Amino acid sequence: MAIGTVIWTYFKGEWHEGNLAVMGAADHGTWLGTLVFDGARSFEGVVPDLAPHCARINNSAEVMGLKPVKTKQQLVDLALEGIKKFSDDAAVYIRPMYWSTEGSTGTVIPDENSTEFCLCLEQLPMPSLSSSQTLCKTKFLRPLLSMAMVNAKAACLYPNNARMIREALARGYNNVLVTDALGNVAETATANVFMVKDGVVYTPVPNGSFLNGITRQRVIALLREDGREVIEKTLSFEDFEAADEVFMSGNISKITPVVKFEDTEYPIGPIAGLARDLYWKWAKSS
Repeated sequence: MAIGTVIWTYFKGEWHEGNLAVMGAADHGTWLGTLVFDGARSFEGVVPDLAPHCARINNSAEVMGLKPVKTKQQLVDLALEGIKKFSDDAAVYIRPMYWSTEGSTGTVIPDENSTEFCLCLEQLPMPSLSSSQTLCKTKFLRPLLSMAMVNAKAACLYPNNARMIREALARGYNNVLVTDALGNVAETATANVFMVKDGVVYTPVPNGSFLNGITRQRVIALLREDGREVIEKTLSFEDFEAADEVFMSGNISKITPVVKFEDTEYPIGPIAGLARDLYWKWAKSS
């Protein structure tokens, strides 16, 4: 499924326009789910944190048992080359992907030397400043590291998130606030989450059940540099119900305010706006 309106894909040494077919019916990654990916953003002439995103996909590949076939710098260079194929004012989603084409011992193990690669760039507008989300609880959970490869950005993790969102949509919400298997708030189904209480910013401490997002790390650093107190700690639903404001951080939207969690409503608060302003200022100057 293409999410963008204009698509360019680098595959086997060449650039192709459109939604290019890159996987074979019998590829190991097609039927056994060994695909890993990452996502960076180009918008308003900047490509923030591109190198960390490129480093992370290589780490995800190794977690999946694949040998990366591109260096971090090669990925950066290819992404910058691909961005030039879009108009100067285009917002672009940058998605490198690795998957295995062959299996190894026992069939389900990927052959680490069969790694295939493509880089897909899709034109995808940034959400408006007024965009917000509503959250509810879900009966589903984020798995622990002992249950799934939650230390990789692996495609096989996302069907679990998708069923959370289906549950939310059926109840009239956009997204969910999900816990880990121990009952601690982890994130939303699509992004890391922050809450504010009495001027202090809190966010779930990374505990192996969710990715410590690159945008999350950047937002924490920027808020602290601005003199704001940011605390990473174990949080509960009750903490979020008592919050003054809540917002999300993720690559596609960067900063998104949350205006409701179950029956608790929040204003679009000043810290979410500050986080977004700080992020844009940093991105423009970096």
